[in-house]
Amino acid sequence: MTEASRSDEPDPTTAERRRGGLWRDRNFLTYWGGQSLAQFGSQITELALPVLAVLVLGATEWEVGVLNAAGVAAFLVIGLPAGAWIDRMRKRHVMIAADAVRIVALATIPVLWAIGVLQVWHLVVITLVIGVATVFFDVSYQSVVPSLVRGTAIPEANGKLEATHQLAGIAGPALGGWLVGVLTAPFAVLATAGTYVASLLALLFTRDDEVVAPRHEHEPIVRAIGVGVRWVFANPYLRRIVGTTAVSNFFSVITYTMLPIFLLRELGLSPAGMGVVFSFGAVGGLLGAVATPHIVRWLGEARAIPISSIGFSVAGLFLPAAALVPEIAFVVLVVQSAVGMFTVLVYNIVQVSFRQRITPKPLLGRMNASIRFFVWGVMPIGALLAGVLGTAYGAVVTMWIGAIGGLLSILFVVIGPFWALRELPGVTAEDEATAEALIKD
Repeated sequence: MTEASRSDEPDPTTAERRRGGLWRDRNFLTYWGGQSLAQFGSQITELALPVLAVLVLGATEWEVGVLNAAGVAAFLVIGLPAGAWIDRMRKRHVMIAADAVRIVALATIPVLWAIGVLQVWHLVVITLVIGVATVFFDVSYQSVVPSLVRGTAIPEANGKLEATHQLAGIAGPALGGWLVGVLTAPFAVLATAGTYVASLLALLFTRDDEVVAPRHEHEPIVRAIGVGVRWVFANPYLRRIVGTTAVSNFFSVITYTMLPIFLLRELGLSPAGMGVVFSFGAVGGLLGAVATPHIVRWLGEARAIPISSIGFSVAGLFLPAAALVPEIAFVVLVVQSAVGMFTVLVYNIVQVSFRQRITPKPLLGRMNASIRFFVWGVMPIGALLAGVLGTAYGAVVTMWIGAIGGLLSILFVVIGPFWALRELPGVTAEDEATAEALIKD
């Protein structure tokens, strides 16, 4: 449907309210259903791959660090140009292609295992390929929502997507642990490949109203990248959100890189037990996604950001603290996981919705790619550092370094304009003019 043909229709947000909101939007429900299945499958692989590396292939701390780094290295290497490229293409089409690449990459794992040649370095290469596809998928995923829904429906759509992500996370890790036991880790990843097939099919049947600029209007890639970066850092709210998220991600990846070794070797948990810990985190995340609208009404959108960042930073200290109380370590871990993910989800829903609302559509891809570059680009560095620290000092000490360092992340949003406001601003005519000037400059 073209923009012209939409001009005679009622405002989509008003129409959605009359029809019962997004629950009666068949197009969004198709998209939501496919992505929910894909999120479910990704939770299985998030458990199966570490188990495969640590217990089956006997990976060292350094190898686990390299494997974790491989999963997010693409955000550092191609994160910025990916946003500029994506703004030149239909984002839904990019997601379809990315799903296809991930399906093929995952399918190689059981094949290599079946012929008896699978090694850790194979997992690293496969994870790198999946990471590249995920860069394009995730940047498009965060940028496509405004072309599916309108106005005040954007936070509702994000909330539904996050809620089902967490709901999938509740059952996904537990099912992943069961599948690892029944099928073995190499074959459990086929379940994820199947859900990516479902995502691909759902995307084929989803329709959007995105209009891509004609090829002759495309600006040079380097300039397009610069536009996205300047937009992000010219906004005082966005740059503080980037600071908090980047520092938090850097230190949390140090902690979580060592988590499989800590759970499976130090504490002696089974893959199923590890899945239960992850599942409780997803329960907390689901509750956080459901509670976010109520928390925003109570605290205000602006104050919800620093308060939630304090919550997940302090909760991070209890992860390595579980080693101090081995007799109740499992209880500490599941409570920490639930509380930590509750606050992370509140933070993510509020700040992602704000980012989408404050950014004009022509800059959405570049904005999301720029932010992803900085907040995800630090993660491969943190993962490699975790491998070095883990080799030198062990998993527990490394996790303490990550947890204590994570407290620094709150400074960007605790000291700043968020406390003085209740609601965050929306896009203004001045913002539209600034965006147009950046594009034409």
